[in-house]
Amino acid sequence: MPDVRGCATTPVEAGTRVGHVHLKVADLDRALGFYCGVLGFQVMQRYGDQAAFISAGGYHHHIGLNTWESRGGKPPPPGATGLFHTAILYPSRAALADALHRVTQAGIPLDGASDHGVSEALYLRDPDENGVELYCDRPAAMWPRNADGSLAMFTRKLDLDDLMRQRQA
Repeated sequence: MPDVRGCATTPVEAGTRVGHVHLKVADLDRALGFYCGVLGFQVMQRYGDQAAFISAGGYHHHIGLNTWESRGGKPPPPGATGLFHTAILYPSRAALADALHRVTQAGIPLDGASDHGVSEALYLRDPDENGVELYCDRPAAMWPRNADGSLAMFTRKLDLDDLMRQRQA
């Protein structure tokens, strides 16, 4: 039974996580050029020009891409509901710096770059105008907290030059 905030009174098991996201795209090859060619994901399985499943590190898939209902389509207009962004978690600050380098080299502009206290994040758009967040978490022991122990997340400008110094050549 939900409480007044709409959340279950018994939380979900701690090991539960989002396993993958599946995106509708207008052009599969164009989407693969971004997710594989720029970000470095690998194609695990492809269904012609209709769908592909991609991953990092050989997992069956982290992202599904399809044109089943969207071939040649256009992004939803501003003010419409839907996906705000897909967040891709990198294992380290150096890996996030490498992602920034890849995006910069591809000439893809950032929508923003933020330090949230618990994480550092880059925001951009894929070729279908889907929001994409590339981020890395700080260790939980470093997360900012209020006096009562609750999280005290914030949004501050991320120092991109400092981040790039973390990149391992």
